[in-house]
Amino acid sequence: MTLVITRQGLLTATLTVIGAFLVATPALPSTAAPSTSASAAKHKHKKHKKTAGTKAAASTAVATQEATQTQAAVLHSTGSKVALSRRSRRGHHVYYNPWTEPTYADSTMGDNIDGEDLVVRKAAVDALGPYNGTVVVADPQTGRILSIVNQRLALQGAYQPCSTVKMVVSLASLREGIVNSTTSVHLTRRYSMDMTDALARSNNLYFAKLGQELGFDRVEKYAKLYGLGEKAGLDIPGEQAGFLTAEPPQTGVGMMTSFGDGIRVTPLELTSIVSTIANGGTMYYLQYPKSQEEVGRFIPRIKRELDISDLVSQVRTGMMGAVEYGTARRASLDQSEQIFGKTGTCTDTVQPGVHLGWFGSFSEAGNKKVAVVVLLTGGRGISGPIASGIAGAVYRNLAAAHYSGVPQLQQSSLPTALISFPGTNQ
Repeated sequence: MTLVITRQGLLTATLTVIGAFLVATPALPSTAAPSTSASAAKHKHKKHKKTAGTKAAASTAVATQEATQTQAAVLHSTGSKVALSRRSRRGHHVYYNPWTEPTYADSTMGDNIDGEDLVVRKAAVDALGPYNGTVVVADPQTGRILSIVNQRLALQGAYQPCSTVKMVVSLASLREGIVNSTTSVHLTRRYSMDMTDALARSNNLYFAKLGQELGFDRVEKYAKLYGLGEKAGLDIPGEQAGFLTAEPPQTGVGMMTSFGDGIRVTPLELTSIVSTIANGGTMYYLQYPKSQEEVGRFIPRIKRELDISDLVSQVRTGMMGAVEYGTARRASLDQSEQIFGKTGTCTDTVQPGVHLGWFGSFSEAGNKKVAVVVLLTGGRGISGPIASGIAGAVYRNLAAAHYSGVPQLQQSSLPTALISFPGTNQ
């Protein structure tokens, strides 16, 4: 069966589902389907011809909202353990798992830990457990990577960013004056939302509208500014860059700014973005010491300074809301420190069958700041909320180990080298 979801004025996406979903109501007999479909199509056409003016706009918005919710329901379905089914001759469902990546694996195989902070390493490994994925922990005030669990995936894997792209879209929209954090954006005739709630609840229609207002050229400009499509690290062996499309994706700018279509992001790139938000606008090159000797010679290196100090607080409020009452609530359990984060859940468009769960975050406890990024790949129950729970476990494990991070006196005495490029400062 083919279900076509039309997002008039914003985006067009076609979702093809083979077989039948698990639904409460039984399927109609096959002999009745053609006449029912024709009647529905005829009625819809007549109704569409009578629609005009504001009524048409409201109807379009409602249809868009329903389409977004329908797609999200498929992507976030609690029945994602089995995505496809068909009926056998006896009327029973026969289920198939289409996922090409396993959900569980030993994600520590092949990792080199000689230059890592072993307290952080243990906290991350214990939190990830058997999930197939990667955890990156960094110091956002220097750019030093403290630990990477599953270095192969973190350095060589680039995936669709899903809803984590909304952090960049928020900053771009604020800088361009399209909205502020309290501006109510009308999503339907009777429903509106501000940026804080839109980030916290990861509302796709809200960010699709912002994408339409920004237009592709400005979306591309800010995506490059925040490091998408380029390496986040400095001389990290094996690191590969993500990808940023040079033209609007076929699905439209709205899907680009709500689901990340046309973008491939690495865990290191997302770590760089959340670290820059955490420290107020300094984008450091991520550096990954490979020995304790390199740790002793570590010098922070600045990639570029972003003029976002007046915007960060507005985005942080939404990221805090995600943890307190939104999509990242699993990260907040029994926390003694504030966590800010953004989830992302989707099926990778380039590698269909790979389901993604992202969470980019940072915490604050006094002067200590730690950035934690989690990426999960698989098929059974993988989502951004689950990734946020793993990040929350990292923070809890660090607290239980009384981890204090890089000593502040030592950190403040570190020299900083500026390596910047013309035209890259905002």
